[in-house]
Amino acid sequence: MGFHFGNVLVFGIIAVGFIFGGLLIGKLIRPDIPDPEKRTIYECGERPIGPAWFRFNPRFYLFALVFVVFDVEVAFMFPVVTVFKQWIAAGHGLVALLEIVAFVVILGAGLVYVWAEGDLAWVKKTLDDRGLPVAADVPGGARERREAA
Repeated sequence: MGFHFGNVLVFGIIAVGFIFGGLLIGKLIRPDIPDPEKRTIYECGERPIGPAWFRFNPRFYLFALVFVVFDVEVAFMFPVVTVFKQWIAAGHGLVALLEIVAFVVILGAGLVYVWAEGDLAWVKKTLDDRGLPVAADVPGGARERREAA
């Protein structure tokens, strides 16, 4: 048993050695030309514009959450799909299929609910003074008319 722990320890030491060895070799062979522009923070190659602390539109979070839900669905479905043929051969195919269908139906019901609530609409509709729907984020919309009054 001590031999197995020794193997794990040696493997861990080699892994850490690869990490630090790669960093050390990179430090030795890459050019080091410091420049203030190189030290600025950027994301996706874009220069930062404006302050770092500002409010994001909550719709970004909603779309991110919907994406995560369906991304997790794929992550949970992939292992089941890979062994589904073996389950059919073992006689458990119907149970596995019903579990998959129930999982997809529950997630689909969540999508239908979010869609029915209008949370997937990028531009939300609001009502003007007469009760007619008006886009809130377009020029001349209800918000702009309220602020002008």
